Amino acid sequence: MRGLTGKKALITGAGNGIGRAIALRLAEEGADIAIADLDEAGMAATQAAVRSHGRACEVERADVGDPAAVKRAAKALEDRLGPTDILVNNAGIVRLGAVLETKLEDFQAVMRANVEGVLHFSQAIVPGMVARKRGSVVNLSSWLGKAGRPFFGMYGASKAAVIMLTQSLSLEIAASGVRVNCVCPGLIDGTPMRVSAEAQSKALGMPAAKDRVSTIPLKRTGSPEDVAKVVAFLASDESAYMTGQSLNITGGMWQH
Repeated sequence: MRGLTGKKALITGAGNGIGRAIALRLAEEGADIAIADLDEAGMAATQAAVRSHGRACEVERADVGDPAAVKRAAKALEDRLGPTDILVNNAGIVRLGAVLETKLEDFQAVMRANVEGVLHFSQAIVPGMVARKRGSVVNLSSWLGKAGRPFFGMYGASKAAVIMLTQSLSLEIAASGVRVNCVCPGLIDGTPMRVSAEAQSKALGMPAAKDRVSTIPLKRTGSPEDVAKVVAFLASDESAYMTGQSLNITGGMWQH
């Protein structure tokens, strides 16, 4: 596609997993990359991989749930790389547990990372896009933001909130030409989040990912690259007539 030549993309949580795959795909499409993450070693590895594609890459350590840290990181990254054309709000965590047994501190931690992080980086970056009358925002939600499942109450609630933020913001700024969409991955393998979810699922007596493959119409788990391809499409002008959308990447497991 090579539709992002000369664009500047800021990706949160790109030190590993889906975020790293997105960074590499956008770099392959011609974009320069800015990364905000807490994982310094992961960021360094992603930075080296991006630069191997001949693209610029700048990194800043930042907690997406800390508005002051977000403002500082966003400014530092834009000072070094230039104004952001593409914002990918990818950073997040997963914690599982029964709703009636959920600890407030766990619920707040999930909301802080998964929802407040989207809000903070959008508030830091999107006003500049609106002023320039160009830009694309892609938020990472989940199919679990559309369908309740046992023990996924905290995570699902946070991802449903991401969908609502996506839809509301998209309408508020549509007249500027800036677009806001989100993707809703299903069972994605090969990420630290999957490792965490698998350990928590096992402790709760839930089936492992490998035992759930038979329920997926395409009969396989997804990969970070499967998600990155769709993010690249939404970031590009190929999706110029799309805003406020929540695209499923689930192998057919969820279709609404």
